Amino acid sequence: MTEKQLLSRITINPEICHGKPTIRNRRYPVELILDLLSSGMTNQEILEDYSELQEEDILACLAFAAKLLRVKFVSAVLA
Repeated sequence: MTEKQLLSRITINPEICHGKPTIRNRRYPVELILDLLSSGMTNQEILEDYSELQEEDILACLAFAAKLLRVKFVSAVLA
């Protein structure tokens, strides 16, 4: 699956999760999946806990995060 196809799975709708990026217009914020991954959960564990999600959804979250970080300057965001 291409990056463009993955990113098409990420939606922003002001009516869902206060406009935060979500997966396929559902109530699964991208930040939730990234938090789960950073806590040490595996893709398989996430898929077992959230049966509506697919492997491509997790990859889409990672692609979305990577795209956001492709900037020329990052201000101090960690305190």
